[in-house]
Amino acid sequence: MTEHPRTAILTAIDTLANDYLQGKVKAIKLAMICLLSGGHLLLEDIPGLGKTTLALALSKALGLSFGRVQCTSDLLPSDITGLSIFDRNANQFEFMEGPVFNNLLLADEINRAMPKTQSALLEAMEERRVTIEGTTHNLPDPFMVIATQNPVEQVGTYPLPESQLDRFMITTGIGYPPETMEKIIIQSGSIRDSIRDITPLISHDQLLAARRVVRTDIHLSEKVTDYIYLLVSATRRHPMLLAGISTRGAISLAETARAYAFLAERDYVLPEDIKALFLPVCAHRLIPGADHETLDCKELLRSLLDETPVPLA
Repeated sequence: MTEHPRTAILTAIDTLANDYLQGKVKAIKLAMICLLSGGHLLLEDIPGLGKTTLALALSKALGLSFGRVQCTSDLLPSDITGLSIFDRNANQFEFMEGPVFNNLLLADEINRAMPKTQSALLEAMEERRVTIEGTTHNLPDPFMVIATQNPVEQVGTYPLPESQLDRFMITTGIGYPPETMEKIIIQSGSIRDSIRDITPLISHDQLLAARRVVRTDIHLSEKVTDYIYLLVSATRRHPMLLAGISTRGAISLAETARAYAFLAERDYVLPEDIKALFLPVCAHRLIPGADHETLDCKELLRSLLDETPVPLA
């Protein structure tokens, strides 16, 4: 009997959290939710906390092809998408695919790339295709971008524009592991070699089947939809914000809530699912007003969660 795709995915999460990425279970679950929802993930944290390791381990455990771009100030758009090279023997141009033509693309330190290079990812993230020299090339299914971002205070960084940030379904950090766990990690050393030996824990068909279930079989009631609308509309009216959550952001909240319910082994979304995802899905989409540039957007969203009534069953 074929294993249910949800069982395979939960097994993959447990294996990664217990055997390879101890202390990073929240980031693992959010990455999986992002993948099941068809979105992209932005990891914001200081260097050296395991952001790249998380992306590599996820691709290995799920049997996904993996591409990596190390973003620097001299990185060109063609370094991501690919380019045509003239083949003298064939007397014609041949398109050479860039790293974007993988199931999972890691854009490491994305905010060290120039804005023009950052924007090269926009079409790929939104349309799952790239257009190069007038020719459109489809990207593999599934396709997901995991980008890492250093704090903007660090030297040599370029803040991501709002249009780019809005393409990311979820933003989260990694954080330091607990003391006991960090001591074990320090003692055992790097785990990159062991991660490269991970055998896929789920088949490609199971992963696509899970995405279909999330998209079509997880019920979002009218009351929960109303709750989402109350939350996002509250951000649009807030006096400290120049712009609140867009319709795209509201859709992302609904889609990730379906994936959250799926992992919780339910076929319906609860208001608690919305509350659990409200900050990682929505905080990076807020634009503070001119007089509130230092506003803590996560704290503002927490206050809105407290103020907005939760619908009764």
